[in-house]
Amino acid sequence: MQLGVDSFAAAVIDPESGVNLSPVDRMRDYVEQIEFADKVGLDVFGIGEHHRAEFLDSAPVVILAAAASRTQRIRLTSAVTVLSAADPVRVFQEFATLDLISRGRAEIVAGRGSFIESFPLFGLRLEDYDSLYAEKLDLLLALRRSTEVHWSGKHRPPLTGQGVYPRPLQDPLPIWVGVGGTPASFVRAGKLGLPLMVAIIGGRPEAFRPLIDLYREAGREAGHPPEKLMVGLHMIGFLGDTSPQAADDFYPGYAHTFTEIGKERGWPATTRAQFDTSRGPAGALLIGDAETVTKKVLRVNEALGGISRLTFQMGVSALPQQKTLRAIEILGTRVSPMVNEELARESP
Repeated sequence: MQLGVDSFAAAVIDPESGVNLSPVDRMRDYVEQIEFADKVGLDVFGIGEHHRAEFLDSAPVVILAAAASRTQRIRLTSAVTVLSAADPVRVFQEFATLDLISRGRAEIVAGRGSFIESFPLFGLRLEDYDSLYAEKLDLLLALRRSTEVHWSGKHRPPLTGQGVYPRPLQDPLPIWVGVGGTPASFVRAGKLGLPLMVAIIGGRPEAFRPLIDLYREAGREAGHPPEKLMVGLHMIGFLGDTSPQAADDFYPGYAHTFTEIGKERGWPATTRAQFDTSRGPAGALLIGDAETVTKKVLRVNEALGGISRLTFQMGVSALPQQKTLRAIEILGTRVSPMVNEELARESP
């Protein structure tokens, strides 16, 4: 199983000093995190995409490119690319360029995002939410298949054989479909034979098993081999030397983030009791010491019928850089080896 980290490049207040960190300092921190994740042996690092004041990741491929020159083996991916609001030609060109800079380590997770600011920002209609995504994913895949593309759709001018350059080193450039909880999205990914990245940020992870089974069945019916139907998970997680320490460090920032989001979406304020339940054995939060989190990762893997990748979203809580780096270190040097040693023992 590949393990890694996702970040939303939040613009935050330093939790120790209470001082607003400058965007310059935060960008330095994020590139350092990617570089360190590579050093400790993690498989993948993802940067999200948002168009809000509290995030710095409106151009994630630029952050990934900055890290590409300072890393050797870690895969560099979006988490996610908000494809509905993007020009697929530019998305492909940008990630193909990243692929060349990184010598074949770029990936795209193409999704629709969890916020809607990008629609008015780029002159799009929210009522076209689904048709924009479906059409743009179709074009992105056509660009991946061929240098010169003939394509037409509803939401942008047609391509009539123009060449799209540069071409990536990887052939094909990996494209995952990022999904939340909509059955149609799981079926679409299965029919296309694309790997699936599932965002699980609350509830019980096993509740996603019927949707993942739906994806796998749609893929089989479309004639795709099982090895193409990979499942990845994006989950909130954080590690410390002890479970109580990890929880105490992570909770204040986590509660702030989800309480603020809740004000927009009508959710109640986050409580410590809810947080502790979610980080328990049946919940969706992967928070604790190495042994606790390893056991939970293995439990989630079994409950969902086997997963290929799991990325830890650590950035929803404002934490000092050194604590984030320590969490990355524990994930890379302790959790990843234990998870994969156990999976190797269980495999026939």
